[in-house]
Amino acid sequence: MPDAKLQSVLSSLSQQASELNALPSICTVPDAHCVKLNTNENPFALPAPVMECAVAALERQYLYPQDDNISLREAAAKAYGLCRDQVIAGNGSSELLGLIYKAFLSPGDIAAMISPGFSFNRKLATLQGARFLEIPLTEACLLPTEQLLFGPAKDAKFILLANPNNPTGTFLPVAEIESLVAQSDRLIVLDEAYVDFAPDNALRLLDRYSNLLILRTFSKSYAAAGIRIGFGLGHPELVGRLRNLQNVFNMNVIGHAVGIGILSHREAYEENHMHIKRERQRVCVALSQLGFSVTPSNANFLLAQVPPGQDGTWWQASLKKRKILVAVFPEDGLENCIRVSIGTRAQMDAFLTAVRDISGRLQHDPGR
Repeated sequence: MPDAKLQSVLSSLSQQASELNALPSICTVPDAHCVKLNTNENPFALPAPVMECAVAALERQYLYPQDDNISLREAAAKAYGLCRDQVIAGNGSSELLGLIYKAFLSPGDIAAMISPGFSFNRKLATLQGARFLEIPLTEACLLPTEQLLFGPAKDAKFILLANPNNPTGTFLPVAEIESLVAQSDRLIVLDEAYVDFAPDNALRLLDRYSNLLILRTFSKSYAAAGIRIGFGLGHPELVGRLRNLQNVFNMNVIGHAVGIGILSHREAYEENHMHIKRERQRVCVALSQLGFSVTPSNANFLLAQVPPGQDGTWWQASLKKRKILVAVFPEDGLENCIRVSIGTRAQMDAFLTAVRDISGRLQHDPGR
């Protein structure tokens, strides 16, 4: 029998919330023995001086974190050559994305994203009752500036692009991004989550263009995905309004301490970044020799199209049986691909061993 009180409560939901199904608890915890290469984490330990910052912060666990993340924002401003008012700190860059949607979109408004991109953006648009446009890159991986400015996305309140892009790993020259920002009078949100693995970044554009907001995270290149540290960098007027939308004490004392520690010891991560670039190249070559078509990557992962006649989901399941986790995507054009995070040498050896084993079995029994 339907619960009358519950039905009454649910009928009071906003239109956006009423369109969402109740989220079931179906996620399973990965086997501790699995090689986890499906979510682009950086699997290395924090450098000793950064770890010391985290341990010291635990001694202050009884205190609320610093209001408005002042010290963390000041540290980021110093590291990136900005002023404090150009920086917002967040509980990961995903929190900051949510603030942008809340600040700019009303029901019926449009947001546009270069596609394929971070799928969480679709949900954020839904929560605001907004339309979400996905504009694909050209076949030559050039930025579709004309479409963004004068085509389907011309009425979008803001445009999102990631550089390097996820899930492809492709990198756009900063000059292309500057051309879009210079010609547009709308907000351009540039997600540089993977930029430490790439040849360039767009920080130098911030003092030239007030309509550019850059997102950074310490989840990928600084091995802090579980601590949740992100930044938005842009004009003080825009950043200040976004800060005014944040939850009180949105970050914790460990996040503050680790963030400041990372910003003070970025040189300690240079070998980490070089390792990932070397392994990225080694795995790319190995997969290519096994019949995969690998997209050149400037991130800490590889997007690989599986050999002809095979299916990405089948490969994901076959690798999972061997305790190797990789990602797949439902988007058109990606259904025959797997995305593989770059981890330790041992993790990548385990992955390649599993791929070679599966490939060998397929050669002997193509019907498998």
